[in-house]
Amino acid sequence: MKKLTVNLLSLLVVTAGVMTSCTSNDSDTTNPSTSKFIANADDFKGTITEGEVVLDASKVYKLTGKIQVNNNATLTIPAGTVIQGTGGTASYIAVAQGGKINVNGTASKPVVMTSGKATKAGGDWGGLVICGKAPINRISGGASSAQSEVGDLTYGGTISNDNSGSIKYLRIEYAGALFNADKEFNGLSLFGVGSGTTISYVQLIHGSDDGVEFFGGTVNTDHIISIGNEDDQFDWTEGWSGTNTDWYGRLDYGTGNRGIEADNYEFGFANTPISNPTITNLTLIGPGSTANTTAFAENQAIKLRRGTKGIFTNVVIKGWATGFDLEHDETLANAGTSLKVVNFKIDSDVTTIMKGKTTAVAPATSGVSATVNANFATTSATATGAGNGVGMPSWAAGWATGF
Repeated sequence: MKKLTVNLLSLLVVTAGVMTSCTSNDSDTTNPSTSKFIANADDFKGTITEGEVVLDASKVYKLTGKIQVNNNATLTIPAGTVIQGTGGTASYIAVAQGGKINVNGTASKPVVMTSGKATKAGGDWGGLVICGKAPINRISGGASSAQSEVGDLTYGGTISNDNSGSIKYLRIEYAGALFNADKEFNGLSLFGVGSGTTISYVQLIHGSDDGVEFFGGTVNTDHIISIGNEDDQFDWTEGWSGTNTDWYGRLDYGTGNRGIEADNYEFGFANTPISNPTITNLTLIGPGSTANTTAFAENQAIKLRRGTKGIFTNVVIKGWATGFDLEHDETLANAGTSLKVVNFKIDSDVTTIMKGKTTAVAPATSGVSATVNANFATTSATATGAGNGVGMPSWAAGWATGF
């Protein structure tokens, strides 16, 4: 009887252990999400209000509407996940202040956000919008907040190191859906995003507006590729001041504007904090110096205006009507000190290296041509740009496309 009791107890212990083990494994591998939100791959939309939602890389997610990640919620996207937007301006991913997005791609398995249409084109869906609590300068002094141009979310504040998550090895394709002539998505829109956020190895390709635009904030980036976006490949305004390395931009697909469009703030050229990023290792390739002026109306490698500052180091440009165009009194005053290009190389085919223009004086419609401070730019025959001159950088292999 004693032996039987021991055997029964042993059996119960083993059975309990097996049940506990199975329950633990199931929870860890098949249901890692901690949110009540259900991610329906065939109809991916809705608002995540709490916990963490982890997508399944074995599924293709049809983004039929808006996915919004609210305060204290997280969206995690594993390596190799594909998300297909199908709803124009209605389909986009937005991260609100206090929310987080973690894109965990790898060089061999990037995360891809793309069009779900059979025939793909720029503007098929919105894009990725992130709103943080870092300073902007819409009101001088940096303590203001505002509503994002797309997504209608609050952004801006006083937390310079605000953290909106981590993005690594992400490709955003065919984004930039258009509301009207003055309002459309970018591939990646960063509104007041803080330096606690990681943005690394991201490609924006064939969007209908800018590749990436910074609206204030302090976020830093590295290894960014912007190809064939129909407005500017890179754009900033509202006091952005990030530290950046390895940017590659190229106009393509028969239309586009500038390599970089850089502003301090449209309605306050001296508003603080002043836009003041640093960009080290930059390649910008244009459509050719004699490209069609209708398709490529603003054929400039870098447009610097409205009081922006910035330091560019190790720059290679090719195929532009104008290399560097500085506009407005405040911008020209920064040239040679807090606004300069160190070690740049013209690969070929740039008609005008640099030019300047003062602020317009009413009733004149444009400013007067001005000489740019000679200390604004220094040349270097050995500049390598993003790593390989105008060629595909080695760090783009395996995960980026369109070269």
